[in-house]
Amino acid sequence: MTDATAVPARPGLGVNYHKLWASSAAANLADGIFTIALPLMAVSLTTSPALIAGVAIAGRLPWLVFVLIAGALADRLDRRITMRNVQVLRVAVLGGLALLAVAGGLSLPVLYVAAFVLGVGETLFDTAAQSIMPNIVTREQLSLANGRLYAIEMIMNQFVGPPLGGFLMAISVPLALAGSVLGYLLAAIGLAVMVGSFRAASEGPRPSMLADIIEGLGYLLHHRVLRTLAVMVAVDNLITSAVFAVFVLFALDSVHMDLDELGYGVLMTGVAAGAIVGSVLEPPVERRIGRSNVLFLTVLATSAAVLVPALTASPPAVFAALVTAGIVMMMWNIITVSLRQRIVPDRLLGRVNASYRLFAWGAMPIGALLGGLIAEAFGIVSVFVVAGLANLGLLAFRMVLTDAAIDAAELPPELHQAQEAV
Repeated sequence: MTDATAVPARPGLGVNYHKLWASSAAANLADGIFTIALPLMAVSLTTSPALIAGVAIAGRLPWLVFVLIAGALADRLDRRITMRNVQVLRVAVLGGLALLAVAGGLSLPVLYVAAFVLGVGETLFDTAAQSIMPNIVTREQLSLANGRLYAIEMIMNQFVGPPLGGFLMAISVPLALAGSVLGYLLAAIGLAVMVGSFRAASEGPRPSMLADIIEGLGYLLHHRVLRTLAVMVAVDNLITSAVFAVFVLFALDSVHMDLDELGYGVLMTGVAAGAIVGSVLEPPVERRIGRSNVLFLTVLATSAAVLVPALTASPPAVFAALVTAGIVMMMWNIITVSLRQRIVPDRLLGRVNASYRLFAWGAMPIGALLGGLIAEAFGIVSVFVVAGLANLGLLAFRMVLTDAAIDAAELPPELHQAQEAV
């Protein structure tokens, strides 16, 4: 547990939660602008699918090489301060990119380096962010708090940010980068005014960083439900990363969708529009069909959505596919993140979240590389076909990830062991 001031005693979500919510809104608006600006900057420098995918690889590579360290730090340092410092890092990096854009100094190596540095910051920020919530709201409020937070993240990150980013990019690259800088600066201020300590309590002297990492990774690997979810999300993220690493070419290419920068930004709001719907639908759908059925509905819907661009380049149809993907993705996130926050002890939460994301996000650079290579060799449409069919393989986990298994995993350890004995 952390400082008592970190958890509200009254029924509401509390002042700290709303400060975190506002900070997340500003940061995700900045993310949404930059998410559109980065591939468009890459397209302006090269038309090679492999080189463009390299930007996505550089941004996701830290999830393979740094995330376990980020998890250990999340359990050692004040999580709020880590999140604030990452926002300051983002301001500095994007401010530097804006200056280079004004001077005409942008290049692919510069974009690769910037994407990698921002990716390191992302591992630190996201691991701390997923670990801080149990210190802000009660256990019973986690699903509600996560749902509201993810809703505003999606609204800003993929509904407001992308079309705004496309609009700003159509005017000038420095203007789009400056928009992101402002959002990250506001987010840093929001985190700075939160009150309380958000450092995980330790039991006795701290072991070495390596021992911390091994303990967190071991917890995940020995937990059947969490381990299964980690493998599933790794495969899904590998597949979707392959798709989105080259999707910008499909959207802008005159042979396929033939959109401009603004049109691409608007198209990408489909995921956010779906996510907003998903955040509202998740509680009643979960109550009606159960968590396990929701998770495997996600597998089916994602596979179908990925296959749509292989069948048609119609903007309305592709937009509908992105909306569908957004709905089920939000449901998956609310269920799985809340589940980890309920199951894992606070002192381990940062490391277990990091270990989970080693699978989940570490697969992304591999997927981006595969997407670039497949598109280079066989064309962009082939990426959608391979990805959609491969994702259906996740249905094989249906027998392992049942509602009974999920419910049992949430029991206190002593009750869980007793139930297994019976």
